[in-house]
Formats: sequence, C-alpha cells, structure tokens
Amino acid sequence: MPRHRVPDRRDRILDAAEALVLTRGFDAMSVASIAGRAGIGKGAVYLEFAGKREILDALLQRGTARMNDRVRRELGERPRLSSAYRASARALSEDALMTAAFLDDRGILGAHVAEVTDGRYRDRQARVVEWLRGLQNQGQIVADADVEALALALSSASIGLLSAARLLGPFDPAQLERAIDTIGRMAETFERN
Repeated sequence: MPRHRVPDRRDRILDAAEALVLTRGFDAMSVASIAGRAGIGKGAVYLEFAGKREILDALLQRGTARMNDRVRRELGERPRLSSAYRASARALSEDALMTAAFLDDRGILGAHVAEVTDGRYRDRQARVVEWLRGLQNQGQIVADADVEALALALSSASIGLLSAARLLGPFDPAQLERAIDTIGRMAETFERN
C-alpha cells in the first residue's frame, strides 16, 4: 500500500531547516536532522529537494518573499522612498535568516556564502536601482538624484545597521528603530513633495 503524502511537507521541511540553520549553522545541518525535526523520513526530504543546498536556496527565496510581502502589506502599492526604506529595514532586521543572508554570515550560512557565484546579490542591487529609477520616472524622487549611488547608499546603510550591534556593542530595539528612522529621514531629501 502506498504511503500517504504528508500535507504541507515542503513547508515542514523548510520550517525545520530554517530552525536548524539558525541554531546550528548550514554546515552542521544535515538532511537527516531536517527530516527528524520535520517528523518525516529522510527520503521524503529528497522527494522535495535534491540536497541541503537546494533547501537553503528555497529558504532564502522564502525569506525574501516573506520580507517583500510584509513590506507590501505595510505600505501598499505606491510607497514613498523614506517609508519603504523604513519598512524594509525593519523587516530585514527582524528576520534572523535574512539578516544572515545580507551580512554573508558564515556562522549561519557557512560554506554556502563562499559558493554563491550566481550573481544574486548584484541582481538584488540591480532591482533596487530599477525600483528607484521607476520612482524617479514617476516624479516621486528628485530628477537630479543619482539612483545608482542612492541604491548603494541605502543598501550600505542597511548592511551597516545589521552589523552595528556586533561591531559597536549591543543596541536595544528602540535604538535600532531610531537609526532606521534617521536614515528614512535622510531619504526624504530625495523625495519630491
């Protein structure tokens, strides 16, 4: 008699893998440990994914979608630059997996960091540039803004905020929120009223 397919098997695998990546790190995580934590057989994991690298890629895609959905729900379809920055920075800082991805945290992502050569980080930055260019074309950003420089500045500010606690000492959430708001206020100088 054939085994019944576990409903929500893919999500259970990803939930288990995310918890393990965050507690043990990618290098120490195994397909067997993912299966055990998800309460399914190891073979069921391989029915969904070719291996743990594909699981991590799916986790990062899911994390990106989770962040994007949160920002869209918070802001709607036509956000201003400053409010979009604030919402994105908050969503990123509150998501441990995505924070690790943005910081290329080897403690969490391990060898995966060094092996990513598919241009995804450049592609993400290119999408930010295109989004800013679209805002500029819609008249929401001043015409003389260098959108490539603005994208680099905002991305660098986000990465800096994420790594600040590790480098400069612990911060409470209120301090981080004030820093996010300050960068949002700086972004307002590029907005057209």
